[in-house]
Amino acid sequence: MTTEKKRLRVGVLFGGRSGEHEVSLASAASVIRGLDPDKYEAVPIGITKEGHWLIGAGAQKMLPEVLRGGQRVMMTADPTDAALMRLDGSGGGTRLDVVFPAMHGTFGEDGTIQGLLDLAGLPFVGAGVLGSAIAMDKDVAKRLLQAAKIPVVPWVAVLRTEWEKHPADVERAIEDKFQYPVFVKPATLGSSVGMTKVHSREELAPALNLAAEFAQKILVERAMVAREIEVSVLGNSEPAASVPGEIVPHREFYDYAAKYLEAGTQLLIPAKLKPAQVKTFKKLAVDAFRALELSGMARVDFFLEKEGGKIYLNEVNTIPGFTSISMYPKLWEASGIPFRDLIDKLIELALEQHREKARTKYQIELPEGAGGGALEA
Repeated sequence: MTTEKKRLRVGVLFGGRSGEHEVSLASAASVIRGLDPDKYEAVPIGITKEGHWLIGAGAQKMLPEVLRGGQRVMMTADPTDAALMRLDGSGGGTRLDVVFPAMHGTFGEDGTIQGLLDLAGLPFVGAGVLGSAIAMDKDVAKRLLQAAKIPVVPWVAVLRTEWEKHPADVERAIEDKFQYPVFVKPATLGSSVGMTKVHSREELAPALNLAAEFAQKILVERAMVAREIEVSVLGNSEPAASVPGEIVPHREFYDYAAKYLEAGTQLLIPAKLKPAQVKTFKKLAVDAFRALELSGMARVDFFLEKEGGKIYLNEVNTIPGFTSISMYPKLWEASGIPFRDLIDKLIELALEQHREKARTKYQIELPEGAGGGALEA
C-alpha cells in the first residue's frame, strides 16, 4: 500500500506597507505559479497598505481580490499556536510549514517580518533579521562591504532631520564631495522608488525632499558612467553565484518606470564580459553575500565603468523580484536552474536554515534539584 506524501503548506506573503507594494503582488503571483502543486499547497497571505493581514476565502484566487475581501487574520508570535489566527471570532487558524516572503522594501525586506516569523517558529525563505536589516540600510551595508574590501559607489548619507534643520550645510557637504550629476535616493528602499538623478544645484533640494518622504535617511551617490551588471546568489553557508546579466535601460537610468511600467529596457543574459570579469563579478557577489550575513537568496547589483573598467558594487537585494521580467530567476535559468526548481531549492534552503537555528540553545539547563535562587526572589 502506498501512502500519499503530505504537501507542504507554503504561506506566500505579499503586499505590505511599502512603496513597493504593487511590485510585490507581481512577484507573489509568479512564486505561486511556480510552486509544484504535487508538492505544495499555496496559501496567499496579503498585507494591505494599512497593515491588515488577509488570506483568500471562497472563490478569491487573484491576489488583488485577497487584499480587497479576504479573511482577516493575525500572525501569532506564539510558536505553539496556529500561525494565522482568524479575527472574525470563529476561532481556529491556519498552520503553515514554511513562508515565502515576496515582499519588497519596508516592513517586508528589512528584518521586521523576519523577526515575527522567527518568534512564530516558522521556516522562511531568504535572509534572517540581521542580514535583512543590514542590506536594507544601504549606508550601513556600504560600510560593511568596505570593511570586507569590496569596492562600493562613493556616497554621502544624510539624515532627514539634518536636511530639514540645516539644508544649506547639507548642500555644501554634498557639493564638497561630488560634482554633478549625483543620484539621490532613500537609504532604505528599493525598486528606484524616490530616486532622482540630479544634474545641478537647482535640482538637489527637490530630490532630497522626495527621498525624505520615503525614509529617515537619504543616500547621495556619485553618478557612474557605467554598465549595470547583476548577479544572483543562492545558498546558505555555501552560496553559489549565477552567470552575470546586464541591464540596458531605455531611459537615462533604470528607474521605477523603466523597471515596471514601460517596455524598452533590455536584459542581456549572459552579459558580454571577459572570462576574468565574469569570475570577478561572481566572487564579489558571493563575498558580499557573506559579508552582509545573508542566506537563501540575494541579487547583487554592480556597475562596470565604461572608461577604465573598474567594478563597483551598487546594492544587494535580499528579496529580489520574481516577476516575469525579473533578473534573479532569469539569471538562474540561464545558469541551469529552471524557475520551478529554483522555488524548490529556496524552500529547501529555508527548511535547512530553520533546522540549523533549532540546534542553538536558548535556555540554561540547571542541575537537577537546583533552585532559582536569587532569580525567584
